[in-house]
Amino acid sequence: MNYLITFIISMVPLIELRGAVPYAITTGIPMWQAISIGVIGNMLPVPIIFFFARRVLEWGADKPIIGTFFTWCLKKGHSGGAKLEKVAGERGVFLALMLFVGIPIPGTGAWTGTLAASVLDWKFKTSVLAVVLGVILAGIIMAVLTTIGLKAFV
Repeated sequence: MNYLITFIISMVPLIELRGAVPYAITTGIPMWQAISIGVIGNMLPVPIIFFFARRVLEWGADKPIIGTFFTWCLKKGHSGGAKLEKVAGERGVFLALMLFVGIPIPGTGAWTGTLAASVLDWKFKTSVLAVVLGVILAGIIMAVLTTIGLKAFV
């Protein structure tokens, strides 16, 4: 049952892997299994977010109440993405996305990183690879911190 709960926690926005891995480890799931389950669960919504977030914004851009905000998001995404690519280059953008997803602080993660990549109109394969590597990094960081924390309190 703890495996299923870990999997479900890893799919919840904002909590994601940052909550799933500590939960799994504290319930007795071995570290590498906890990371694996968390990564798989966290990556499950990524293609859906990538392909549909932009479509939802484009659909809502001409709607009366939400149109202004959705149009602003699309324009801001295009201009921000162009500036970032110009300054950092393609490798820099990849590294920035990977680190954004991989550093386990609130507001970062696979959901937010994928949403940003979609709005910024980045390539799917490159974005998903950066998100996967970031999620793995976050899983390892959370597993190490959880293990250190458990040893310190036990």
